[in-house]
Amino acid sequence: MNTPIRRLAVLVSLMFTALLVASTWVQFVQAESLRERPENRRTLLDTYSRDRGAILLDGTPIARSEPTDDRLRRIRTYPEGSRYAHITGYFSFVYGAAGGLEGARNAVLAGTADELFYRRLVDMATGTEPQGASLEVTIDPAVQDAAAEALGDRRGAVVAVDPQTGAVLAMVSHPSYDPNRLASHGLPQVQEAWEELTTDPDQPLVNRTIGGSLYPPGSTFKLVTAAAALENGYAPEEELHAPLRYTLPGTTTELPNFDGRSCGDGDTATLAESIEVSCNTAFAWLAGELGAETLEQQAQDFGFEQSLEIPMRVTPSRYPDGIDDAQLALTGIGQHDVRVTPLQVAMVSAALANGGTVMEPYLVETVRAADLDVIDQADPQELSQAVSAETAEALTEMMVSVVEEGSGQAAAIPGMTVAGKTGTAEYGSSGAAHAWFTGFAPAEDPRIAVAVVVESATDDWTGETGGDVAAPIARAVLQAGANR
Repeated sequence: MNTPIRRLAVLVSLMFTALLVASTWVQFVQAESLRERPENRRTLLDTYSRDRGAILLDGTPIARSEPTDDRLRRIRTYPEGSRYAHITGYFSFVYGAAGGLEGARNAVLAGTADELFYRRLVDMATGTEPQGASLEVTIDPAVQDAAAEALGDRRGAVVAVDPQTGAVLAMVSHPSYDPNRLASHGLPQVQEAWEELTTDPDQPLVNRTIGGSLYPPGSTFKLVTAAAALENGYAPEEELHAPLRYTLPGTTTELPNFDGRSCGDGDTATLAESIEVSCNTAFAWLAGELGAETLEQQAQDFGFEQSLEIPMRVTPSRYPDGIDDAQLALTGIGQHDVRVTPLQVAMVSAALANGGTVMEPYLVETVRAADLDVIDQADPQELSQAVSAETAEALTEMMVSVVEEGSGQAAAIPGMTVAGKTGTAEYGSSGAAHAWFTGFAPAEDPRIAVAVVVESATDDWTGETGGDVAAPIARAVLQAGANR
């Protein structure tokens, strides 16, 4: 065999080998991932031929499949429309399953999950049409309704959790959307709705409680700074440096207090007083005393930088790396590049309400087969021990003072002790700010912890503070959930 023919033979052999490897890779290694891709129409047609499991809230479907006369045989419907859109997500023949539990637990709802394997075998043997499993969510309808109504048309988010278990009691993100528009069998209408939703600058498809661009936490992060101080030897009555204006280290930039007033007597204030009046200068100074490593570790102990699934993926909150002394001071008051989800802020309050223990948040209470047998039941899990019980108790007393005497008085509930913390988080260069409130109730026997963020709609945040805007929303949610 001459050289050119030999080279051609080698090339052909390599091409056949590559083809064999590629086909084997696709058919075996990638088979599962390709089958589960939401845009896989063959999988969608197969899935549409099955009775997809419902998503249930207090026994009532908030997502269900109904028979139709067209070739798709069934249509997914959402009886409450936009009310629970970020919890359910959507199931669309055009765009697949995504946006909430529809996407996160698609295999379970479709009946193709590994835990349903033996049930599928029984269905095959008996000739029974395969059915998906149903999901019962942890949402409390009264708490969810209170959160939705109190937030109203404002952009923002409200999330509430059970401090003792981590169960999510409310999850409201606004603006929302109607998943029925994406589940329709009218393909032109579905595409029109998709174009409208994906190009909307307010991003209604984004679940702001667990994702999106994340928020600066503002003064709600002072709970983390205070926790780090208490865990490292500071006492509630210890005097902190709290001047009228604090010059950021290494700069000539002066940081004022929110209202331009002193936080205590002269240039000092106790740690407890600094929490009560949300003293910027004291916490900026305190951050420098504690150091970035200590603050970052404390934030991580509360759940920052951890990958969580509830089962939707939660974007990790973060404390910035590689900061200078001026930036460190700003992180002490929840500014610079500290970024959080509302769920993470609720987890901080929930940990303090739970004696310092962070519980892993979850949204699904029970998974049931079509015959109502329980396939899976939530088992609350500890995520971390953020602080000692003593620190949690001390911070609880400070947070009660915030609501009774300080910046969070609009969250007060007659006849009930509420613990809370306000926040007003500036962002960008325009002076706009987001309004925050986080807390729990009843303070002596906590049943619910909440975080509220209201996005600023203007460049002037006068009247948009956490105490003015977010605290009344939190009050309504806490009141609805405190007597569960």
